[in-house]
Amino acid sequence: MGQDQTKQQIEKGLKLYQSNDTEKALYVWMKVLRKTSDPGGKFRVLGCLITAHSEMGKYKEMLQYSLAQINTAREMEDPDYLTEGYLNLARSNEKLCEFQKTVSYCETCLNMQGTTVSLQLNGQVCLSMGNAYLGLSVFQKALVSYEKALRYAHNNDDKMLECRVCCSLGNFYIQLKDYEKALFFPCKAAELVNDYGKGWSLKYRAMSQYHMSVAYRKLLRLADAMECCEESMKIALQHGDRPLQALCLLNFADIHRCQKDVDKAFPRYESSMCIMSEIGNRLGQASIYVGVGKCWILQKEYDKMFSNSISISVVFDSLCALLCQLCILKVHSLCEGIYRCKEQQDELREQVVKFLQCVEELELYCGMCGESIGERNQQLQALPCSHIFHLKCLQTNGTKGCPKCHRSSVKLGFV
Repeated sequence: MGQDQTKQQIEKGLKLYQSNDTEKALYVWMKVLRKTSDPGGKFRVLGCLITAHSEMGKYKEMLQYSLAQINTAREMEDPDYLTEGYLNLARSNEKLCEFQKTVSYCETCLNMQGTTVSLQLNGQVCLSMGNAYLGLSVFQKALVSYEKALRYAHNNDDKMLECRVCCSLGNFYIQLKDYEKALFFPCKAAELVNDYGKGWSLKYRAMSQYHMSVAYRKLLRLADAMECCEESMKIALQHGDRPLQALCLLNFADIHRCQKDVDKAFPRYESSMCIMSEIGNRLGQASIYVGVGKCWILQKEYDKMFSNSISISVVFDSLCALLCQLCILKVHSLCEGIYRCKEQQDELREQVVKFLQCVEELELYCGMCGESIGERNQQLQALPCSHIFHLKCLQTNGTKGCPKCHRSSVKLGFV
């Protein structure tokens, strides 16, 4: 199969995929992959397969195609293809929660700068790196990466990238419990979809609606949360987006838990867990464990936290493997609440100490007042160095520089 025929078949597959005929699209692309003699065509069709398997939540297959793509790029010795190949390797590992590998592949991409195409991909590389650092609970580096990604989006007038970064920033501020910012950024993403997204995939609308729903839930605007989540789930079901379906089910369960309706919450946690396990989203599984634990606390069934098949020990081992310190902190907080209710003072003191150790390790405290960040809903503000403080502290005390790293500028950044 020559270049022209390869190109035609790839385009045929894209049209089928865009019309939601995924199985036929995959059949066409696999046929091209077997028959083409054009390395460039092989690289492009592998890119199509990577995207399709990512959206289906088949992350192990996505990784296999990414490895095949990077091997093709090495044979071609083209820096643009190599950069794109390493970016897809980074994304595959990000989806599989292999965050340290993601950071490593992103650094490789950024070290290959020079060509126009590579420079255009840098924003996407920084976004993936930010997501990986957030998964590792390295908040300052995550924010630095998101800032860079946003600058690339603005400089290249890349609205789709800006939309994706805004959704990630919404998730960032959810973790740190600044729920006003957590709502602001996905609302900004939704505005971008409304203003520029006529030719975009519906996944951008679904993505922004999901992140808005999570923020609304945290703000206890549960009717708004349910409406946005239903909209996101509807699109996810239409397009066979399994990862988003899992996230929506988890959010539905959390909404029901906030309504103290644990009978509705449990089956949705279970449905979400089935998909999370299937696709390999270990961070999502950890979030389900925490949500289920909170339901047991609501029901005052404290012993289930320690004797059930998804007991605290199972959760803790899973989180340690992920290196997700923030989730470990949440588990300590959960245990603290249980031991306080059970009036087990020795165990309570142990969990309080571990919680404070996590806060110290994560540097989750304001460098001005010394109080914790991420313990309750508070407005935060980052300086250009991406160190984060309480907004009220910056406004009340002022500073000639960052108290943590002593950079002199106090000009506020994008985020």
